[in-house]
Amino acid sequence: MNELFLRNLAIDIQGGSHDPEISIRAEGLPAGEAIDPLELQKFLSRRAPGSSKFATHRKEADEPHFLSGITDGKTDGTPLHAVIYNTNQRSGDYPAVPDVPRPSHADFAAIMKYHGQVDLRGGGHFSARLTAPLCILGGIALQILAHQGIRIAAHIAAVGDVTDTPFDPMQVSEADFARLAERSAFPVLDDGAAERMQALIDDARMSLDSVGGVIECAAIGLPVGLGEHIFWGMENRLAHLAFGIPAMKGIEFGAGFAITKQRGSSANDPFVTDGQTIRTAQNNSGGIQGGMTNGMPLIWRGALKPTASIGQEQKSVSISRMENTTITVGGRHDPCVAVRATPIFEAVTAIAILDALLDV
Repeated sequence: MNELFLRNLAIDIQGGSHDPEISIRAEGLPAGEAIDPLELQKFLSRRAPGSSKFATHRKEADEPHFLSGITDGKTDGTPLHAVIYNTNQRSGDYPAVPDVPRPSHADFAAIMKYHGQVDLRGGGHFSARLTAPLCILGGIALQILAHQGIRIAAHIAAVGDVTDTPFDPMQVSEADFARLAERSAFPVLDDGAAERMQALIDDARMSLDSVGGVIECAAIGLPVGLGEHIFWGMENRLAHLAFGIPAMKGIEFGAGFAITKQRGSSANDPFVTDGQTIRTAQNNSGGIQGGMTNGMPLIWRGALKPTASIGQEQKSVSISRMENTTITVGGRHDPCVAVRATPIFEAVTAIAILDALLDV
């Protein structure tokens, strides 16, 4: 099942990497919200494959076709239903049910779970291709939030051991977001870091290998008090959506795991006021306390593993023969999934925030 029931939004994603189409159905969107189709397509194109040597050479337009949910350019209160047609599959690169499972893929677990009755061409419905319809909903959510003054952007925070300049946790700026928009093909804040990251990715690609990365995402313009305690906190909603991104291996908010090296006296975020507003003097919390937004920039990061499909020979087994063997993975793959991941991070952040806004 590919269904997710948040508190106010219900999401159902269908299809597989090499199926004729992939699709999304979503219920709970507010009616009457104007949606710019050109802006949505621009957003989806950032995630689409085939855009550079740092991405898979599979080319897909990722053009959404709306069957319901939008009338005359506005959300109409009915369930959103949109499809993307797959046009550039090379199914011959993959057996539908491989006898030799690819290391670190879903192949082995899926074959066992579904007793061999599963389509794993290109990863099937376990593929990151399914983040394309997720980005349809995320792109719509981004536009709805923008109508309320809420902005979201992400950048490549790290590739391997090469790091970008992080967001200023106290003052994520519109200038930062504008800079990233200008560099959407490889969104970083530091040009020098971009060059070093690209060199590292290219080295991995030429070595028939891959490299992992970290994406940092920020949301600004949030009201105080979004979210709930325990199961419906902002971290919970974001985490639920974030781990729907294939290759995601860990997430952190604010200071994240590094905060464990501090004491409470330095880790706590003291409150201050200028007589007009209340804010915190630092932002180790990442804009979330007690599951609720506190008015500071919401900042979170996600760790993406190296692409599992690599051209080097690797160890595996033959399931039918129960023998050790080797495999060299074919097909077209990203040498670093982080390059195309920033819009996906923005999408899941927007969906989580919109779901929380609909609580009230």
